[in-house]
Amino acid sequence: MPKFGLIGYPLSHSFSKKYFTEKFLEMGISDTHAYELYPIDDVSKILEILRENKDMKGINVTIPYKQDIKAFLDNIDPKAEAIGAVNVIKVNADNTLTGYNSDYYGFQQSLLSFLGKNTELKALVLGNGGAAKAVFAVLEDLNISYKVVSRTPKEGQIGYAETVNYIPDYHLIINTSPVGTYPNVDEAPALDYSLMSSSHYLYDLVYNPAETQFMKNGLAQKAQVKNGYDMLVFQAEKSWEIWGE
Repeated sequence: MPKFGLIGYPLSHSFSKKYFTEKFLEMGISDTHAYELYPIDDVSKILEILRENKDMKGINVTIPYKQDIKAFLDNIDPKAEAIGAVNVIKVNADNTLTGYNSDYYGFQQSLLSFLGKNTELKALVLGNGGAAKAVFAVLEDLNISYKVVSRTPKEGQIGYAETVNYIPDYHLIINTSPVGTYPNVDEAPALDYSLMSSSHYLYDLVYNPAETQFMKNGLAQKAQVKNGYDMLVFQAEKSWEIWGE
């Protein structure tokens, strides 16, 4: 039976197993295909998973291993290499592993549906982890200039306290951090939301809960808001395409 799965830690918030289980049912292949969660506290344990599951065909990768996983791959797709993060692994017929990034496609499609033709704006990207790498690449390809906001800013980045100087002119704010993810539903990135208006777009990669505190804070200022569910659907379908099933 062809197997697929998700590695990361923790995985209690994941939508992938439910999504693919329902997909397999709809396709009529639930008796022959399976998707499982593999919460591992060390990325090297992927080797153990592969040893124990000889029929593994594809693996999704989530927080916090989208960058560290690269060390365990035989090949990396050029686009994923350029982005600097991998969230899809294809187990090839010769058991070699090739890494891809479907987050780029997922975020691009979702962002464009959110913004419509309104792409002539500047963005603040909250966070600098593996998920943010695909966001940076999409913004660059759309010619949307951006600033990276970090709790520990490096050269070229800004801290959260500095965002008060940018929010009035940076109308797209993208949260790539896990802040506000279930069960910590009362948390939100430390921004001055009173500086936002109806001309702001708040995009939260978090999808559980469906309406995060970040989004609620934006709605209170009449901002447009969107969660990351569509991005996940787009990237999941791209994963399926990559696996070639």
